[in-house]
Amino acid sequence: MTNELEGKVAAITGAASGIGLASAEAMLSAGARVVLIDRDKPATMAIAQKFGDRAIPLIADLLDVQACDSLITKLLEKAGHIDIFHANAGIYIGGDLIDADSHRIDNLLNLNVNVVMKNVRDILPHMIERGTGDIIVTGSVAGHYPVPWEPVYASSKWAIRCFVQTTRRQVFKHGIRIGEVSPGPVNSALLSDWPEENLRKLKEAGSLMEPTEVADTIMFMLTRPRNITIRDVIIVPSSFDM
Repeated sequence: MTNELEGKVAAITGAASGIGLASAEAMLSAGARVVLIDRDKPATMAIAQKFGDRAIPLIADLLDVQACDSLITKLLEKAGHIDIFHANAGIYIGGDLIDADSHRIDNLLNLNVNVVMKNVRDILPHMIERGTGDIIVTGSVAGHYPVPWEPVYASSKWAIRCFVQTTRRQVFKHGIRIGEVSPGPVNSALLSDWPEENLRKLKEAGSLMEPTEVADTIMFMLTRPRNITIRDVIIVPSSFDM
């Protein structure tokens, strides 16, 4: 894939690892300039150094209210304009609800739901003024199926699926496309919190995807003709039993 995003400017949250990093690398390879938004400064700076001027680091902890509220202002200061916003940052809690820590529940819901809503709300006036834009949200197959071992995480993804579908209907008249990519299990740090037995079974069955495979789907969504929106695509390993 070459130069399909030439001249575009993208911004990705959680860009220093996993799906965010794979998405950033795919967009850079397609000719875009990419703002890498992440709280991990060493990792983010290393990626920016690897790709040169077209990779722009923006260090921010989106769970910090002030950092979240000022994100889009800082983003536009660095990049000038934004064609693509990929709301990807998220965290995971698995296991029985009764064992979940209240503070971690708050953090998960804040990052997976509230931050996504606020970031999208804040970028929309810029995209509406320009009359164009693409917003991609990283969801999960757990947002389509009530996964019994992750009631907190799955609930956050159900909320975001509703958010994507309702907001899309408000803004398509402005030339803005909003879509959600909903992957199954991805081989990334997010799964470090999975129940060990579940993770072992997935690995033995070959039921894990690589982040690059999700990034390929994101690129497909972004490169459709402007009259087409891929609103929600589920991508799972062929042997994933759900």
